[in-house]
Amino acid sequence: MFRARIGIRPIIDGRWGGVRESLESKTMAMAKAAKELIEANVFYSDGSPFECVISPCTIGGGAEAARCAEYFAAQNVCATLSVTPCWCYGSETMDMDPMTIKAVWGFNGTERPGAVYLAAVMAAHAQKGLPAFSIYGRDVQDLDDNSIPADVEEKILRFARCAAAVGQIRGKAYVGIGSVSMGIAGSYCDAAFMQKYFGLRAEWVDMSEVIRRVNLGIYDHEEYERALAWVKKNCKEGPDNNASPSSRERKDWEWEYVVKMTLICRDILIGNEKLKTVKPRGEEAAYTGPKDGWHEEALGRNAILGGFQGQRMWTDFMPNCDFTEAILNSSFDWNGKKEPLVFATENDGLNGLAMLAGKLLTGTASVFADVRTYWSPEAVERVTGVKPDGLAAGGFIHLINSGAAALDATGVSKDAAGNAVIKKWWEVSDEDIEAMLSVTRWCPANTGYFRGGGFSSQFKTRAQMPVTMIRFNLVDGVGPVLQLAEGYTVILPDEIHDKLDKRTDPTWPTTWFVPNTNEKCAFKDVYSVMANWGANHGSLTYGHIGRDLITFASILRIPVSMHNVPDEDVYRPHAWAAFGTGNLESADYRACAAYGPMYR
Repeated sequence: MFRARIGIRPIIDGRWGGVRESLESKTMAMAKAAKELIEANVFYSDGSPFECVISPCTIGGGAEAARCAEYFAAQNVCATLSVTPCWCYGSETMDMDPMTIKAVWGFNGTERPGAVYLAAVMAAHAQKGLPAFSIYGRDVQDLDDNSIPADVEEKILRFARCAAAVGQIRGKAYVGIGSVSMGIAGSYCDAAFMQKYFGLRAEWVDMSEVIRRVNLGIYDHEEYERALAWVKKNCKEGPDNNASPSSRERKDWEWEYVVKMTLICRDILIGNEKLKTVKPRGEEAAYTGPKDGWHEEALGRNAILGGFQGQRMWTDFMPNCDFTEAILNSSFDWNGKKEPLVFATENDGLNGLAMLAGKLLTGTASVFADVRTYWSPEAVERVTGVKPDGLAAGGFIHLINSGAAALDATGVSKDAAGNAVIKKWWEVSDEDIEAMLSVTRWCPANTGYFRGGGFSSQFKTRAQMPVTMIRFNLVDGVGPVLQLAEGYTVILPDEIHDKLDKRTDPTWPTTWFVPNTNEKCAFKDVYSVMANWGANHGSLTYGHIGRDLITFASILRIPVSMHNVPDEDVYRPHAWAAFGTGNLESADYRACAAYGPMYR
């Protein structure tokens, strides 16, 4: 089966005898230009260009629309972009497949009325309950101008990025290892929600599976030895703040165990062909099981994301999963740079989905965190004697969790101009990896929380960077909603950072976050953002990607309950305007409720 693709549908006036013939070249030129644009700027999660296919014929009527649909069905097309420079026959040429994500680009020219077709086919899409995005340039072009204007390009790429993300999720799985952590509602895996809104299969694996695989040696032993050597060389231990520190022997055992956990959790999610040749060793051979290799385990579970419960049934007696979560979520491990594998702390699948959205839309590692504390400037001054200034002058939010954040959040990677960034994972260099490891310490776990030990990553975000905080929530009577807050990570003076950080847990990673504020109620100040956040967790993604997230959510028919993106940057299917234009948030709720989830 092909990977998900975008299909380009060249739509043409079907009248033979001069009209159609005169438009063939222009119509196909638009299709080829769109294909070239998308493949140069949109990527699969593995970093390769997202593939587009063009219909084998221009489409002037229902017969050719059917021929195109048949071809696309064999190409695993998840989304279609119809392009036309002229008037065509709306409902006869439109994409009628209810499972494809749809957009139409109507050329803004005077020789042929592409805009008239665009308006007519948008009406047909609305009338038939098949939402589609409308793409229409602001400025008139000459018919022989085959360039794509900047405003058209921006809409095509936003549609393509979001459609590509949705297409890559469809048919994959969320694998929750364990169950609900400490009563956290986001840890409750709602299989119907994941299936109906994301096209995901929900699967459950008991945490005892990790113990079974450790005891029976169901992991790549060569990779384990290599990984452990890498850890000993590169993962520097931080201070042990426990009243009764563990022995060196115990800590060494914990390191060995968490490295095995990392291999095993990865293999549970995505499989590992090498397990087919792994045979039980020594005492392991006394257990029942296949003697010629672990064929079932080698398959994995077709996961695109997962989570680990940890607290408390695991962490009360076993090393915690902080190292595993941090390494899987990061853009590198002992094998060098690699695609981050979204793995949610405390099995919070809703936050995992936010992390996945950020990763697929940007190609960067997502950062899991507790949305822990709002610090007002008055409280900061009272505690530290120093008043914050700059971006932090109005207060800030402390994002921190028990060492499970991706190391990319250290903020030490640099672009060509020397700016601190979180890079697309395929652009991460060996120098970036070395820099991230050099500012990270792995502190023995706080045994007040984690009786079984383990190691928590400890770092602070060392640069001011644009980021977007994201979260999906489930609300009874409404369904899923998305909230997001664009803003910046901030650097605090040591005299502020040190005192505030130590009040929580200085062995955990810290990011100080300031959302962009505006006149909207939830964003009138930093405190209001914290007060309106819907859960105890959030995900950080590099860049201001709120516009893409709003488009992404509209494809899935998930309303956005809270955002700080200007109204002029909101891009949703054209039919959303029929639900009202005076209050876009209200219209979004009504449209999503009317259309319902994408996968019913």
